[in-house]
Amino acid sequence: MAVQFDLVSPERRLASAQATEVQIPGAEGDLTAMEGHAPTITTLRPGILKAVAADGTKTFIVTGGFAEITATSVSVLAERAVPVEEATPALMDSLVAELRDAAAGTDDKDAADKIMADMMAARRAIGQ
Repeated sequence: MAVQFDLVSPERRLASAQATEVQIPGAEGDLTAMEGHAPTITTLRPGILKAVAADGTKTFIVTGGFAEITATSVSVLAERAVPVEEATPALMDSLVAELRDAAAGTDDKDAADKIMADMMAARRAIGQ
């Protein structure tokens, strides 16, 4: 039993596959979407998104965006998304700098600190 998983960013389509589960870094907490999931729309926080399929797990770094979950599909519209195997230290530095610049433009220091902490945790999770 699987769901149709699609991940797109403004730059490109990163994935379109059948997945048994999709692990999502939701703004209100991590969640796992599987076939039969209740319809849900959630915002993303910076983190690791994983799609588990019969042929293996695809892992991505996301910086934010939205996920729409239905009983048969998971569609993720990411602000920025990068397959983990493409996440070089230089690219991760660039993503951190982008988030830092965006966070500097907000009056909510706690939210900005949380975004930066989430991105740094994702970076550590991939060993950088």
